[in-house]
Amino acid sequence: MSAPVPLWRVMGANSFLLSVLYLALGTAVELGRRLAPSRPLLRVSLALDALPARAMELTGLLEPLRQAYYAGQVSERGVRVVFVLATLVIIHVLAFLVGAGMWLLRGRLQRRAA
Repeated sequence: MSAPVPLWRVMGANSFLLSVLYLALGTAVELGRRLAPSRPLLRVSLALDALPARAMELTGLLEPLRQAYYAGQVSERGVRVVFVLATLVIIHVLAFLVGAGMWLLRGRLQRRAA
């Protein structure tokens, strides 16, 4: 019988896969929005931006970014990069929080069964 895969490896793989999917979708939407602008693509783009924008707003980081953007200190591309980085952090933190919760639940169930 093979040894079980460490939970941290599963969490890392899941968060990596979600990150790749998010980046691929975001890249496709952004290219589509620039090459063939349409209302549906704009809506998808705004939906993808909603998660990092809300997280940055809750942490107080959105307003300084907004001010830097309006002052011309950060380009639209820079804002996109910041949003991508924020989303990647969110994905990894959530993956590890869910994994830790499942680890705790599994341990509790194993103790209860023993």
